[in-house]
Formats: sequence, structure tokens, C-alpha cells
Amino acid sequence: MNIVDIQSQIVSLPFDMGGPPATFAGKAWTHLDILLVRVETDEGLVGWGEAFGHAGIGATRAALDGIVAPLVLGRSSGDIAALTRSVLHATHLLGRNGPFVFAYSGIETALWDLAGKRAGQPVARLLGGVRERLPAYASLLAYHDPALVRRNVEAACAAGYRHIKLHEVTEEAVAAGAEVARAHGAALMVDVNCAWSVPAALRMADAFAPHDLTWFEEPVWPPEDAHGLAQVRARGIPIAAGENTAGLFGFKALIEAGAIDVAQPSVTKIGGIGEMLRVITLCEAHGVRAAPHSPYFGPGLVATMHVIAARVEDPLVEVLWLDMEANPFDPWIRAENGHVRLPPGPGLGCDPDPDVLDRYRVGGIVRTA
Repeated sequence: MNIVDIQSQIVSLPFDMGGPPATFAGKAWTHLDILLVRVETDEGLVGWGEAFGHAGIGATRAALDGIVAPLVLGRSSGDIAALTRSVLHATHLLGRNGPFVFAYSGIETALWDLAGKRAGQPVARLLGGVRERLPAYASLLAYHDPALVRRNVEAACAAGYRHIKLHEVTEEAVAAGAEVARAHGAALMVDVNCAWSVPAALRMADAFAPHDLTWFEEPVWPPEDAHGLAQVRARGIPIAAGENTAGLFGFKALIEAGAIDVAQPSVTKIGGIGEMLRVITLCEAHGVRAAPHSPYFGPGLVATMHVIAARVEDPLVEVLWLDMEANPFDPWIRAENGHVRLPPGPGLGCDPDPDVLDRYRVGGIVRTA
């Protein structure tokens, strides 16, 4: 069960988001980049994971190839909890929330894939779950145009979604989306990605109040301002946060501050499946809803589906609203009629299509062995 080979590779998948592409660091966002992690044991088993990166994927890969993979090589793949503590302790001086934790998240997810394959069971079943079909919500990207918001909410509702999330920061755009969602009987959420100071967030919470939001996500900058979030929450709209939170104790601080109604741990950022499970258990003990963050299109999304299927009482899977040219994990990463299905195989249930990997790989494969 010892780890004998770790590989990293990036696939870059062209996509259409239903409007002009966003820009980041001066570049148009036209491709979805996935940092895939492949872990092989001396049994000949292979597990797959995904490490967070998006525009910063190079930093995560450098942490993975240069430090995290060498720390894992030769260790047992079976004792995931012990390996997690060892690696995250070894790298804690380099950051408790950032590329090193993101990198280990990819490896940890691959270890769960291996555990399921070794047992001949899906990860969800290892965790005690049996649900195979889960409701999803369409997570729209930012359009900054009420007409485009209206068009894409209409299209998402027509595709069977009954939960829609906007990434808009104006009342006009949110109102446009809310009108269409209401006409279709769909729930609406708004994520502003830590856009405002507390006073500005309070004003926007009042502006959004008439639109009956299911949740208002990350309204405050910086995201660790738990008491600022609590002030916005007091305005009456349920508050969601957590994709930028560092581990179990970061969520403990949010809950103790009375800052959140909905916790959003992200499996590719927080340290993997094990840490996500710990956060969900904490939420259950405090009456906080868990709605994991998962705008991914690889093992990160599939792993989140397994966790939600097994451990989340009120399941809802986040799926980015965009159309990809191809994906190595098709069809399992696509929603049908507003729902996703768990792959049927052991572990995560599906391995990537090697032809798609070859066609869309950017750069080479880096191997640590």
C-alpha cells in the first residue's frame, strides 16, 4: 500500500460562459485549467485527485512537485489521517491556507480514490451513503449586464435547474436574475466574492433584501472578518462562506462569531475529503447547513459529490454554468435536468479519458518517484 509514484499534469479546457469572458491579471478567462494529481501504489492501484489553482495553478503545482509530493512518496496510502497530519504539520510554516494545502488536497483526494478501489466500493459508500442522484445548482459566472443575467438564468431554468447562483454586485443585475428565477419557481443565491467593506455590505444586504435570496455569499472583505460577516447576517439574509477558510478551526471561528448560516468547505483547498468531513461534523453539531463549494470539473467535483451524497442532510451540488469543448471526466461532471449522478465504479467511480488528457494537456507530466 506504499506510494511509489506521484504525477502532476494540467489540462486546459476551452469553454463558453454565455457572455464575454472575464479577465484576470490582464488575460481573458477562456479555458478552465485543472491540476490533476495521479498517485500510484506498489499494489498497482492508481488514484486521482485535483488541486486548486485556477489562475494561480502554477504556484500550486510548484508546491506539489517541489515539496508536497516528496513528503508523501514512500508513505503508506492507507492511513490517510496520519499522512494528513504529518504533511500539513511539515508545511505549516509555509502557510495554513494556500498552495501547499491546495497541493496536499489533490493528493488526499487521490488517497480516498485508492481506498475505495482497494475496498471495491464507491467513496460515498465508504462514508455510509447510498444516494446516487443529487440536485445541483447552476453557478453562473459574472456578466455585469442585466440582459445577459436574464438570458442565462432563463437558460439554466430551461435546463432543469431549480437553484441558481449569481456572481453579480449590482442591485440591477440581481433584480433581473431574481425576476426570471421567480417566474420559474427557482431559488436564487448571490456570491460577490468578498467585494465590500462591512458598511458597504450592509447597504447591499438591504438592497438585495426584497429579492428573497436563499443565501448571500462572502459579502465582506477580507473573508476572515468573521465579526463583520456577523453584522451583515444580522440584516436578515442567510450568509454563506467558507471557500477561503483555513480548515476546521477557521470554520469554528466563523460559527462561534455567529457569522454564517451556510458553510462552504472546498475539497480542493481545505486539505481534502477528510478535513471536509470534519467541518461537516462541526456544522451538524451547531445547526449550520453545509453546502460544499465545488466549481470544478475534475476529481474535485466528483469527490464533493461523494461527500454530499453520504454526509450532507440537505444535498445541493455546485456546478459551474458553462459549456466545455471536452472534459476527461465526461459525462459525470455534467448535470442533467438539474441533477448530477455519482459514477458507479469503486473509489471516485471514474478515471479520466486518456485521449482527452493527451489532447488538452498543457506542458508535460511531472513525475515524483
